[in-house]
Amino acid sequence: MHPTPPAKPLRAYGDREGDGMVQMSFVLQLTPGVRAREAAKRFSESHGLREPIVATMELCAEGYTYFVVYGHSKHSVDVSQIDVPEVRTEALTREEIEHRISTRLGRKIIVVGACTGSDAHTVGIDAILNYKGYAGDKGLESYKGFEAYNLGAQVENDQLLARARALDADAILVSQVITQRNCHKENGQALIEMAKKEGVRDDFVMLFGGPRVDHKLALELGFDAGFGPGTKPADVAGYLVEKLCGLEPPLPPASKPTAK
Repeated sequence: MHPTPPAKPLRAYGDREGDGMVQMSFVLQLTPGVRAREAAKRFSESHGLREPIVATMELCAEGYTYFVVYGHSKHSVDVSQIDVPEVRTEALTREEIEHRISTRLGRKIIVVGACTGSDAHTVGIDAILNYKGYAGDKGLESYKGFEAYNLGAQVENDQLLARARALDADAILVSQVITQRNCHKENGQALIEMAKKEGVRDDFVMLFGGPRVDHKLALELGFDAGFGPGTKPADVAGYLVEKLCGLEPPLPPASKPTAK
């Protein structure tokens, strides 16, 4: 359940409510010293911080210094004016997910995932699909109701679509960790366009994930949903179950046998 946001504009919370205390970090091409500290303070002031305090000044490379600065920010944000698309799913336990799949579908949900294009970082797709999972939450491989295929990294869009079609997949998961020059957007959009051209876009639930991905971006690119940093396998499992299985009565008491 999401807490109700305050009606008033919000300022950053440091030592007390609304004091506007914020922290910023940056690197300047200077060696540590009195001159560098003053440069960091003035740099921070130019960004709107009042009474900046240089808390960290460390040499990070020859001729370069890393700074952490605290200060008061006058800026605020009116939360009541924010309308952001977000993935809203019912929080389901593993048992509820398994139960809905078995009673509504009577078969496994087939999921195919990959890091596409030149992206060689599988940490995201591994976290969602592999048995080990992420942050103590086991991946889709660990569910009886899912059949997960992790194609790994540097998979071309045509290869991903071909594999999904061959497996008669229900869902395609795309993870993009590399984002230089917005290549994650290009790769994602190219996949959607290819699926439309081949007439198979509506055959799959298509999900997009990565460190610079949110639900809004995913929708703009043509995906069904987007999952950003901190997403756990259960979040994806719950979404797919709601999308593919719909609503289902609560899990029966433990004393009664459940369908397999």
